[in-house]
Amino acid sequence: MNVEGRLFAVVSVSYKEILHIVRDWRIMLLLIIFPPLFALMIGSAFEVTELSRVPAILRDDDRSAESEKFSQVLSADPTFAWRKDAPPVNATDLLHAGVQAIVVIPPGWGASLNNGDPIPIQATLDGTDTTTASALEGVLGQALGNFQLTSRQEMVDNLPEEVIALGKQIPVDFRNRIVSSMAPWTIKSEILYNPKLRFIDFVTPGIVGLILQLLTVTLMAVTITREREAGTFSQLMLTSLRRWEIIVGKVLPYLGLSLILILIVLTVIGAYFGVKFSRIEVLSIICFLFLICSLGLGLLISALCNTQAQAIQFAVFFMVPVIPLSGAFAPLEQLPIGIRYVSEVFPLTHFCRAFRLINLSNAELSFIAADVIVLALGALVTCIAASLLLRRSL
Repeated sequence: MNVEGRLFAVVSVSYKEILHIVRDWRIMLLLIIFPPLFALMIGSAFEVTELSRVPAILRDDDRSAESEKFSQVLSADPTFAWRKDAPPVNATDLLHAGVQAIVVIPPGWGASLNNGDPIPIQATLDGTDTTTASALEGVLGQALGNFQLTSRQEMVDNLPEEVIALGKQIPVDFRNRIVSSMAPWTIKSEILYNPKLRFIDFVTPGIVGLILQLLTVTLMAVTITREREAGTFSQLMLTSLRRWEIIVGKVLPYLGLSLILILIVLTVIGAYFGVKFSRIEVLSIICFLFLICSLGLGLLISALCNTQAQAIQFAVFFMVPVIPLSGAFAPLEQLPIGIRYVSEVFPLTHFCRAFRLINLSNAELSFIAADVIVLALGALVTCIAASLLLRRSL
């Protein structure tokens, strides 16, 4: 068969697969509605990482002028939604109180600020999710620090004239040391690559990759098994079509659909969340290789399974560890060193790393060469393995 004949064979298989897609309204619904919907839902979950309106109780057991001022400072912070007239509760019973924080200003706190032995403010925080407690503790510490600076400035402004006159007799060098010790010591930092620290910019490749892999692997996983259950697969294999022609013909329709889905998802994320994309041509290559790898993986699962139910189960089994271990939504540095080696098996890991290096860090191509090679090898190995397994499926 000449080249035109082989090309016609591939197009015929692709046309047959397109008819399967178009005729199944459930697949069309999955492809048209879910990608932009998932992009909005998942993106909204990660767009803002600062805590706000956290239910909390502030109990002032001191009832002094100082505690009243500090209560006003806390009330102005949008991090907390304080219960103004909350009934008396046990300071360690967050669950029954229905809050995530209980802050108690103990009796004598205001007086202790003036006698040189300040009493600590008591805070009970919910540590269920491992991040809320530390974030709230930081907000409380910052509020207390600001209150202390304000109080210190008021104290300096109200010093008696005799003290001021006496202070002028102190040597200038020693006076500067006192001023320096009382002023807050700060750090001037410069943040690169994601200067606004927007978490949505970090998780964008994870959102794109997860949506695409979820759809491509699942849909490709049922292509051959669907025909095997319908009895048409054996007929297809008995034709003059070569295995690679069947593979290419099966992959092409889903590749075209996936490229459209990438455009839709990136457009939604860029327009709605304000994520900017740089070096589109390089990102396109990374997305293309990731798609081929994911489609090949789905086709491999389809060649291994006998029924659509088995294929879906295998696809789900593969996707479950990918979500927490690929670095899509959390840095890989948070994982134990042994688990990090396991994460290198997943194509999504290399996709997210290469995508971020280009889009956020504007890295040179040498920095993503290893990830690109892994994606290319993954695409090649899965497609070849699926092609070889087709003969065994007869």
